[in-house]
Amino acid sequence: MTLPSVGRAELNLELKDGVIEPLPFAVPDFVAENGGAGEYASQIARVVAADLTGTGLFREIPKNAFISNITNFNSPVQYADWKAINAQALIVGAVTMGSGGRLTVKFRLFDVFSGAPLGEGLQFGGTTKSWRRMAHKVADAAYSRITGEGPYFDSRVVFVSETGPKNARQKRLAIMDYDGANVQYLTDSRSIVLAPRFSPTGDRVLYTSYETGFPKIYVLDVATVGRRVLADQPGTMTFAPRFSPDGQTVVYSLSRGGNTDIYKMSVSSGNPVRLTSEPSIETAPSFSPDGKQIVFESDRSGNQQLYVMSANGGEARRISFGKGRYGTPVWSPRGDLVAFTKQNKGRFHIGVMRLDGSEERLLTASFLDEGPTWSPNGRVIMFMRETAGAGGSSSLYSVDISGRNLKRVKTPGGASDPAWSPLLK
Repeated sequence: MTLPSVGRAELNLELKDGVIEPLPFAVPDFVAENGGAGEYASQIARVVAADLTGTGLFREIPKNAFISNITNFNSPVQYADWKAINAQALIVGAVTMGSGGRLTVKFRLFDVFSGAPLGEGLQFGGTTKSWRRMAHKVADAAYSRITGEGPYFDSRVVFVSETGPKNARQKRLAIMDYDGANVQYLTDSRSIVLAPRFSPTGDRVLYTSYETGFPKIYVLDVATVGRRVLADQPGTMTFAPRFSPDGQTVVYSLSRGGNTDIYKMSVSSGNPVRLTSEPSIETAPSFSPDGKQIVFESDRSGNQQLYVMSANGGEARRISFGKGRYGTPVWSPRGDLVAFTKQNKGRFHIGVMRLDGSEERLLTASFLDEGPTWSPNGRVIMFMRETAGAGGSSSLYSVDISGRNLKRVKTPGGASDPAWSPLLK
């Protein structure tokens, strides 16, 4: 497989006998161009390297193999030295500490074997607190130039942080960088919280809380941590919320008198509109990227399956037909796939299928995998995996849409219900 590339790139990611051959690259420590920049120069290079190797598409060449050193950002690249150690891509960067504690980070990407830059150099600026974000931006630019894919490293994940034994677990909302760094808590652990979901702009989070004893939907401002109840209809339980692509509407499930249907609500007016009216359980709605359709799960056929309907409700079209039960569907940001949880023969899977139900692919298998969420570029899926037994715990994992590169995402403790943000602004 050769992924598309940009500019004059000749860098290829090769698929041999079903196995990706990672592209070897080198990232020397960035050059510290003045005092105060030194402590960030090496750390930024390490984050860039970790982002790229974490995709499974790249292999970093260790520093002890280097023949050349980069001591000046503007010095000509000694391509022969990098070619001799089989580096196909070279990332060169520099860091400058400015007045007021502001950092400037600049970088260049070189195609070693063609002996030429791969795109123009870029420069990012910010406070010292944002040095990891600038590193992610460098990695995003390098990743996109080589693969032709959209970026996703400069993003965050909101999730449910879990502590305590399985039969008395405490849960609270937390947010972190996509790679598990910079964890912050958004709620305390006095009430059970579930299913957080980002707004399209990443500044708000929807979630379900049991603080009144019944599930209710809240919307939380990420910057201020201020929150308000969003769907509070007397005598009902509301849950499984998700924003529309324009952020103006929320679609969710409402349970009343033992029946659960899907509703939508304008964020500004708060007026609910019922979208389904079946005597079955309809839940886990997710908008298409253009906002015109909704995929959801329903047991109207006798067991859980996936359906698609207009965003205004009406007749639904079943899209899952395999053996087992399907749930928690999420529409890809690219619009071409739906990710889902599947339960079959006592095993749980994360999978993807096309909108007509064709080309179903199961990406994982375990005692309990569920709750997929898409990276901003639609290439990676994060989900929750729980281990069996009374002492079982929950963790976050990611896998790419080909089923490769399954790996655990580090969190301080147990974690579930991940939701990936859009790219940060």
